[in-house]
Amino acid sequence: MAANAASRGRFNAMGVLALAIAVAWAFCAWAERSGIAAQLHHHALYESGRPYWFSALLVVVAWQFMTAAMMLPSSLGFIRLYAATARSSSDFLPALTLFLGAYFSVWTGFALAAFIGDMQLHRAVDAWPWLAGHTAIVPAATLGLAGIYQFTPLKDACLRACRHPAMYLMRYYRRGTLNGWRLGLGHALYCLGCCWALMLVMFAAGVAHLAWMGVLATIMFVEKATPVGDRLVAPVGAALCVLSGIALLAPGAIPGF
Repeated sequence: MAANAASRGRFNAMGVLALAIAVAWAFCAWAERSGIAAQLHHHALYESGRPYWFSALLVVVAWQFMTAAMMLPSSLGFIRLYAATARSSSDFLPALTLFLGAYFSVWTGFALAAFIGDMQLHRAVDAWPWLAGHTAIVPAATLGLAGIYQFTPLKDACLRACRHPAMYLMRYYRRGTLNGWRLGLGHALYCLGCCWALMLVMFAAGVAHLAWMGVLATIMFVEKATPVGDRLVAPVGAALCVLSGIALLAPGAIPGF
């Protein structure tokens, strides 16, 4: 009886997560189509005249949809395995809630760090005439950084951890609601290690830029959640480096940048 209840809870939980992903994509599509996404672009926020804290709050709210749409799909395999591991636990759903809370908290922290850094970068451009006359350096550097990071040992180590969630669960799984927070935090940090540079590209392109969302979400899903993901890492890195050169030599040629 308890096993059946846990099974139904897991099924419902996975269904809710799938629905949340679909809703997040639908919201982002609506935001771009309605023009709201353009108002949430970092350039627009900087020039809006709104209080700094209010712009940061808008970024945080919008980023929840971005995280659900782009990052959550690649973590469903981990969550499904977690559900199977915790099948006999009556506190699975509260633990899953804390897992997701930790996961979204890490990516929210990333969004705030990116926003603060971007605001400081805008101020540097305003204060430095040379940089104001060579703003193509900024998107080129963002794309170049993401491209180079694809080849780093840290990226590789984090990807290996994300591709083998069973090993992580065997080492760190414990019963209890609070373990959901610990697991979510650990998984999110590995996820951040895999994808922060790609999500920085997404931040630069702007919230709910659907073309970049689709491309980057697909790359991250394949890299993290499929057996052939390791074959994609180097070509993506090379492509980003090429785009970096294009952004530098032909400003405005890349949509979103």
